[in-house]
Amino acid sequence: MNHRMLEEAKARLKQSIMTYQQKPVGTVAAKEATPKEEQLNYGHCFIRDFFPSGLAFLMQGERGIVRNFLEFTLGLQSDKTGLKSGEGLFAEVRRTWQGKELQIDGIQLGEGLMPASFEVTSKQEIEPDFGQRAIGRVTPVDSGLWWIILLGAYEKACQIDNHPEEKIAHREEFQRGIKLILDICLSKRFDMTPTMLVPEASFMIDRRMAVYGHPLEIQALFHHALRSACDQLLIDEKYIKIREIDKRLSLLTKYIRERYWLDPKRLRAIYRYQTEEFGETALNKFNIYENSVPEWVLPWVDRKGGYLAGNLGVGWIDFRFFSQGNLLAIISDLATPEQAQMIMNLIEMQSSKLIGNMPMKLCYPALVNRDWESVTGCDPKNIPWSYHNGGSWPVLLWSLTAAAQKTKRVDVAKKAIQLAEKYLSDDQWPEYYDGEEGAIIGREARLYQTWTIAGYLVANYLIQNPNYLQLFTFDSLD
Repeated sequence: MNHRMLEEAKARLKQSIMTYQQKPVGTVAAKEATPKEEQLNYGHCFIRDFFPSGLAFLMQGERGIVRNFLEFTLGLQSDKTGLKSGEGLFAEVRRTWQGKELQIDGIQLGEGLMPASFEVTSKQEIEPDFGQRAIGRVTPVDSGLWWIILLGAYEKACQIDNHPEEKIAHREEFQRGIKLILDICLSKRFDMTPTMLVPEASFMIDRRMAVYGHPLEIQALFHHALRSACDQLLIDEKYIKIREIDKRLSLLTKYIRERYWLDPKRLRAIYRYQTEEFGETALNKFNIYENSVPEWVLPWVDRKGGYLAGNLGVGWIDFRFFSQGNLLAIISDLATPEQAQMIMNLIEMQSSKLIGNMPMKLCYPALVNRDWESVTGCDPKNIPWSYHNGGSWPVLLWSLTAAAQKTKRVDVAKKAIQLAEKYLSDDQWPEYYDGEEGAIIGREARLYQTWTIAGYLVANYLIQNPNYLQLFTFDSLD
């Protein structure tokens, strides 16, 4: 453990705090000193980015900023009618922000949508971004899910720290906020699977990367958020979706465990699939052709490894390994205990490729040549082994460490943290790294990226005190 780096990270996390009327309400995405015209939205607080920051603050015993963030962002939730009651920052934001009827290109936002990010201007004006200013103009799907999970962590922190009087989830406005998010997620659509259908670029991978449909990361977040909501919602017989949550959780868990799982046994079965099958007894339910299995997959998995596929659809499996989705699946028990061990086996066996010089690859392998051109639209930021296309993201240290603790494979996390400590501080805490081994600071990576700093802190706090894992995990489903 590098105590100097820990102290530096703590100081830099504190420096990143954003305030509204002198109250801390979040952390900016990055604190790199760049000209205003080059900052883009890195001066915003992103809900997904704040999650590791929120965990770090809770582990430091600083619950106030997390509570403020939860109230503040709830006040920004898209809500046509809202509440006449409410307190604290929630009520203050609702009174001052006039964006509840926000439209994007003439389309009314659905109730319950959380912004991707928000900015507090020098005039103390609030400017949320629901996708109307984002690259690609895509509304965020993951923000509300991260918000529910962080609310659950805050509630558990209050209980663990023996301050139950500070809990907020049972307040009327929070109950309504949770229900509005669930209403969006559980609404009936033209879909026959229990997974959640989302557009391209609607979560952490916010650029074109062929992650439309039912990407694993969203399914893992959806599963985690549903479990968190079960802990927080008051019994309300009028709210029929309480019964739907349990049913959806059961169907989603079974579906992901069976349909998304890839190991040597399953891959060999896919090689022998019969195609053009019809009827309810069909084994090859999505009409997957054996020639679609990439050559790298089977030798890469070996006989002891396995993982959850990146995506699944008609005639198509995305065989790429997406780290965040697999790690979150372990953390929330979406993966079975056996599957969790096999995922960790794979990470350990393929450490040189997935962890390399800087933990950890967001996805593997990268799209190259014509695949890169056609899938990304020749995106210069997502060139092979950069950014979302095989880049290495230090923020994943927190979820890797949590998954390692959950599976009692802490040595995997300790080695990854030690690798990160060789360069992270000297490299000024970059957003991501480039190259097949993650050896080069990303071409367009911002420095002093807050969730890089927070991810490192949370990973170390989890090693120091494994009980912190209770903040965002559950009793096993098995």
